[in-house]
Amino acid sequence: MTINEKQDELIEDFALFDDWENKYEYIIDMGKQLAPLPEAYKTEENIIKGCQSRVWLHAETDGENVKFEADSDAIIVKGLVSMLVKVLSGHTAEEIAQTNLYFMEKIGLHQHLAQTRSNGLASMVKQMKTYGLAYQSLNG
Repeated sequence: MTINEKQDELIEDFALFDDWENKYEYIIDMGKQLAPLPEAYKTEENIIKGCQSRVWLHAETDGENVKFEADSDAIIVKGLVSMLVKVLSGHTAEEIAQTNLYFMEKIGLHQHLAQTRSNGLASMVKQMKTYGLAYQSLNG
C-alpha cells in the first residue's frame, strides 16, 4: 500500500465513528496494538523533543525502505505515534521526506487535541520526515 492509501484507510476508519469519544478510544486501541519498543531503543537520543509526554522513535533502513518503531509513556500519544508508524513505516526515505500527511487534518485531529498534544504530534511528524531526509541523503 502507498502512503496515501494508508492515509485514506485511516480516514475511512475514523469516519465510522460518530463522536470524538469513540475516536479517542480508537486511537488508544491503536496504541495498544503497537508492538513494544525494545528497551535498547528507549534512549535519550531517541526521545522526540517538543512532546509533553515521552515519545521514543527508532528508525532504521531495511534495504530501500525506512522502518519505524515507537513508544510513549502516555496512552493517547502512543496511539498518535502508532498512526504515524502505520502510515510511514516501510516506505522509501524519499517518499517519507516528500509526503503530504493529510490524514490528520481530514480526521480533525488538530481541532480535537490539546495544543500541547498537537505540538507534540507536529514534532513526531518532523522527526520522521527528518529521518527520511537523512536516509535519502545517505542513499543519494
